[in-house]
Amino acid sequence: MKKLHYIFIFACLFLSIDGKAQEEISLIPKDTVKVVIDPNRPARAAFYSALVPGLGQVYNKKYWKVPIVYAGLGLGIYNYTFNQKKYHEYRDEYKRRLDGTSDPSHPLYGNLDNDRLIRAQKFHQRNRDLSALITAGIYILNIIDANINAHLMQFNVNDNLSLKPDMNQNQIDYKFNYGMTLTYSF
Repeated sequence: MKKLHYIFIFACLFLSIDGKAQEEISLIPKDTVKVVIDPNRPARAAFYSALVPGLGQVYNKKYWKVPIVYAGLGLGIYNYTFNQKKYHEYRDEYKRRLDGTSDPSHPLYGNLDNDRLIRAQKFHQRNRDLSALITAGIYILNIIDANINAHLMQFNVNDNLSLKPDMNQNQIDYKFNYGMTLTYSF
């Protein structure tokens, strides 16, 4: 328990030490730029991203996310079309067998029995449906990402808000109280 006290004291001292030896004094006043908060910016980014996938990321100036969005959507659509094509191939062969018009010497389907054709249909149908869900999920994540990113771009991150560890000794029982200090300067 004593080691924990020493570690916490060391961490408090380490985090509270200011790294500057001297503060820089300037005769020119620092420019204070007021950031204008646009409450419609997140909604606009989400709308753009819903309209054209990736446009919300462009609006937020996060250009590197656009290829990721299109790669995810393209891969999902490719898997959907591939599984749809294979599903129809196996289904059509099964229908030909039921009609009696199938070719028993077909190089791909000739050595498959009806049970395997049904299982292949179900497999590709399940993968097709899963691909559609994943593609819709990527599209929705694209919209959510644009909205959240627009919200976080307006988040205030400056030195007026600070969070520091705090430790003081209780005057009654002389035990240490640990905590965090949240400071907001106006």
